[in-house]
Amino acid sequence: MNVQEWIDQLGLEPHPEGGFYKSTYESSLWTEADQGERKLYTSIYFLLRSKDISHFHRLKSDELWYFHAGSSITIHMVHSDGTYQEVKLGLDVKRGEVPQFVVPKDTIFGSTVDQPDTFSLAGCMVSPGFDFADFELLSQQELLPHYPDHAEKIKKLAIDK
Repeated sequence: MNVQEWIDQLGLEPHPEGGFYKSTYESSLWTEADQGERKLYTSIYFLLRSKDISHFHRLKSDELWYFHAGSSITIHMVHSDGTYQEVKLGLDVKRGEVPQFVVPKDTIFGSTVDQPDTFSLAGCMVSPGFDFADFELLSQQELLPHYPDHAEKIKKLAIDK
């Protein structure tokens, strides 16, 4: 299937951070979290095309990524201690890709598909469950003063207000 067929068949919609998504599951169980009562976990499909950027954002929950289809996706992270890390989510484990990965809560992260003219389809499970009240889309102006060593990545991955 081509990328538009994936978007259509899965009923994906544009995501505020970039790319496309669809909520696929919300736990019927609830938990008490730092930010109040939340579903135990939630899950989405997430699709990113080569021409898209999943802009730097931060969640108040852990997010577990699962690779499903297409090309590998690079998850770019700035950890709370200021260190930068990137992980390739994919199936070529001999080349260092991983089929699943956890982005820890409070980590600044975004993603890209580095191979041209393709896409990546992943599943993302958030625990405690995702709530847009816990989603923070970050700008270059907010990040550059705190992380000048990562200016190149910030200029590529953060929104420019």
